[in-house]
Amino acid sequence: MRGLLAVIALDLKRLWTDRVRLVVGLIQPLLYLFVLGSGLGANSLMGGGKYLSYIYPGVLGLSLLFTSVFAAMLIVFDRQIGFLKAVLVAPVPRPAIAIGKVLSGALQALVPAVVLLAFLPLLGMHPGLVRFLALVGAMAMAAVTFSALGVATAARFKSTTVFPIIGNAVLLPMFFLSGALYPLAAAPHWLRILAHFDPVAYAVDLMRGALLGSLYFPLWLSIGLLALFILVLTWLATRVFASGEDA
Repeated sequence: MRGLLAVIALDLKRLWTDRVRLVVGLIQPLLYLFVLGSGLGANSLMGGGKYLSYIYPGVLGLSLLFTSVFAAMLIVFDRQIGFLKAVLVAPVPRPAIAIGKVLSGALQALVPAVVLLAFLPLLGMHPGLVRFLALVGAMAMAAVTFSALGVATAARFKSTTVFPIIGNAVLLPMFFLSGALYPLAAAPHWLRILAHFDPVAYAVDLMRGALLGSLYFPLWLSIGLLALFILVLTWLATRVFASGEDA
């Protein structure tokens, strides 16, 4: 447990010394919310204000997804400079290092997402305490899922050039398939089928259900599959770390 906490503390300290990452992490979701959202909302049947409220959980998902996955890019950077080898030879169980990386990535992703919660009143949304706590719980589960995805992927890469390219090639389709910007119920049948294989879709649906009270997937299905994604991806990350630096 002490080793796990040490990994988390180290990563959070690095985030604090690189606060530009926090600012940059807010720019993309705010552009989606107020620029893209206002433009699409003007032509949407939902109307501008209602459309912004509808895509707000999707914007939270966008922030959590990209911040947590790219926080995992530090693993690739640490491998290149040799710091990861020093961590792996430390007297800390390898599974603790992998789990610590997953949890630290989730915490780093939650920082800008929590800042985005300050925009709720500006969008005319005033959730009660129960809905707000449900939203925060859904955000936490989404952050851990996306962080586990990032760590399980980054642990297998050795190039800081290739990982962001592949990351964007995977993350953007996951985001657009999730129904973050449109109702899945009104989407083409093939797109709805693909959404069933997208963890981002379940995470966004959970947050939208907590905030707006409307769910596309059954609640038990979203929670169960996200928990399964977390377990499988964390196990994959643990295997890579357990095999050592030459994995």
